[in-house]
Formats: sequence, structure tokens, C-alpha cells
Amino acid sequence: MKPLSCTIALTASLAAAAFPALAETPDPADWEAVLAAAEGQKVYFNAWGGSTQINAYIDWIGDRLAERHDIDLVHVKLDDTANAVSTVVAEKAAGRDEGGSIDLIWINGENFASMKRQGLLFAPDWTTKLPNWAFVDHETKPTITVDFTVPTDGLESPWGMAKMVFFHDSARTDAADLPDGAAELLEWARANPGRFSYPQPPDFVGSSFLKQVLIETVDDPSVLQAPVVEAEFEAVTEPLFDYLDALHPHLWRSARTFPKDYPSMSQLLADGELDITFAFNPAEASNAIANQLLPETVRSFTFSGGTLANTHFVAIPYNANAKAGALVTANLLLSPEAQARKQDPEVWGDPTVLAMDKLSEEDRARFEALDLGIATLRPDELGPSLAEPHPSWMTRIEEKWAARYAVGN
Repeated sequence: MKPLSCTIALTASLAAAAFPALAETPDPADWEAVLAAAEGQKVYFNAWGGSTQINAYIDWIGDRLAERHDIDLVHVKLDDTANAVSTVVAEKAAGRDEGGSIDLIWINGENFASMKRQGLLFAPDWTTKLPNWAFVDHETKPTITVDFTVPTDGLESPWGMAKMVFFHDSARTDAADLPDGAAELLEWARANPGRFSYPQPPDFVGSSFLKQVLIETVDDPSVLQAPVVEAEFEAVTEPLFDYLDALHPHLWRSARTFPKDYPSMSQLLADGELDITFAFNPAEASNAIANQLLPETVRSFTFSGGTLANTHFVAIPYNANAKAGALVTANLLLSPEAQARKQDPEVWGDPTVLAMDKLSEEDRARFEALDLGIATLRPDELGPSLAEPHPSWMTRIEEKWAARYAVGN
């Protein structure tokens, strides 16, 4: 039996190996020290750059940071978050444990699980020490503390809520004829060839569609809450790929090509080439209508059996150069001011992670004053939420999808 002192030393050593940069940054519990250290820093925020509205919102955050904290926020626009993860992996392999090129990442799911597993994230529990964590609804929204079945352990800060919602143009498609579930969607596609598609995985919206179908077709959805057992993968996912085999001949352009991403798919709806699309934001259609990207006749719908739901986050790499500035940025993203602006469909429409009963009367009024838009479903209309599978399922499914369907195969 090892002496207690040895056990403590070993535990400390393992913790230091997993989170080597902890001592370099002021403790978030000492917020005044964090603010002092953040002043004048340049924060490189790696975030998806495929939406004009979201990019404009991040610019607004940057303006607030510059005015209030003398922080220069640089939005590094990504088309795939995995590229940012690969950068941190490469820096660790090269021994670049300080002065990393990424300070903050917009992240969730497989990318978070990968970074956590490899010890690529800044110290645990920093999120719960942020001043604005006091407003977060972590009690009734379980996906704020569990990301695709993986405990967050305070390694990432919640930024917004997401739920899959479908859209149609009521001027062309009667609501009575809309599908209610994956099985009905297949029948609808057969009756309306070329009028539906989905973005090509690993685009996150396209991959989310695969997960929705997987959950609806798998014999026992509970198996998806645990990591993939390789010997069982083919049997568990066979119904998904049988479904896709049946669906693809009836997709837009007969699945010889796929939309690049959600904005591309949405444009096809606006152009009249698709009749049904979908996104991971209940206010997406209202936002697009407000910005004259979709006609005013577009409306939202969901499946009565439920659709996929999750939370998206920001995380700080273990070797970030401007950790203090990243902490201040994450805290601002959680402020009632920033969250209310983000939920405005004319700005973004992304649902808040805050609990209204934790806010002051003035801050609650910010949210109560929002017009959520003509195409946004009320909370009681969104239907049940389906839990995300363990990230390992999507990694394997995307690999199999690419081998089976990707253009050129």
C-alpha cells in the first residue's frame, strides 16, 4: 500500500499533466485579478463563420469587449470546428504548451469529447466561477452540464440552447401534408422527389439529421447513450443506413450532390428548389425572414415524437495565450444583455441558457420585450427533446457515411 503522501503527489501530478496551464492564469474566483490580467489582451476566438448574422453578433461582442475591457476579439472563422481541435493537437505534439494560437473555441459534442479525452482543455470548474454563472439554468437544463453524454466538469461554458426544427413554405406546402417523423419523411420524399435534402456530413447540421434518423430507427435508443461497442456497430446502425439507401434516390439531385451547409440548404428553400429544410435553432426561420433571406410565408414544425436537442458552449484550450481575456469573453457571453440580444430573431434568435427566475426585473424585461418572430414555435409547440448519442457514434457513422455516399465514391 502506497503512503498517503505518495498518493496525493501522484494525484497532483496527474492533474497537472491534464491541465498544465492552470497556474499561469488568475483564478476566476478572483475576478478583479482576471479583469486586470485581461486588459490589453488579444483573444483569438475560433468559431463557425458560415452565418452573416452570427458573425455580426460576434462583432458586437467584440465591440463591447473593446469598450469595457480593452480586449481585442479576433473572430477566426471556421468551416469545421475539428480544424481548431487539430491545431491544438498539433501544438501539443510540438511541445507548444504556452502561447497557443487559439484562446477560445465554439464547441460541443465530438470535438469537446476529443479535447477533454486528450487533456487539451483549460482547468476544470472555471465555468462555475464566472460571475454570470449565477444566472445559468443548470438545474432544469441537463445538457448544460452533460454534453452528448459526456460530463462538462466546468471545462466549457454554455452559450446557447439548440433544438432541431423543420421549415416549409406555407405558400407551396400545406401543413396538413407535412411528415411527422423519419418514417413519414421518407414517404413524403418518395411522393415529392427532389424536394428535400440535407447538408453533407461532417457538417454539423447534416450529421444532426443522421442522428435524428438513427434515434428514430434504432431498436433500442438507450444503447446510444454509451460508447460504441465495435462488434455491435454494424447491427445497431443497419436501420439508419437502410433508411438512407431508401431516401437518397428521392433527394435533391438524387443525392449526387448535397448542400454544403445550412445556409446553402436554406437558400434552396428560398429559391423554391426545396420544400422542407431544417436547422438547430427554433428561431432560424424568423431570423431569416427578418433579414429578408426567406419569404414571410415560411413556417416551422417539429415531430411529435421529439427532435434532437443540445447545448453549445465555448471552451479554452490548455495552452491558450490569453486565458484571462478568454474568461472575460466567456463571462460576457453569459450576461443577460448579451443573451437577450442573441435570442432576438432579428439578431440571431439563439435560445438563452439563463433562468428567468434568477434575473433582476430589469433583465427579465429584456427577454419579455423580445418579439420571437412569426415563424418561431412556442416552447409548448416544440415537442419532446431527444438526447444526443455518445460522441463515438457520430465519429463512426460519419466515417461509414463518407465511404458509402460521399461524392466521388
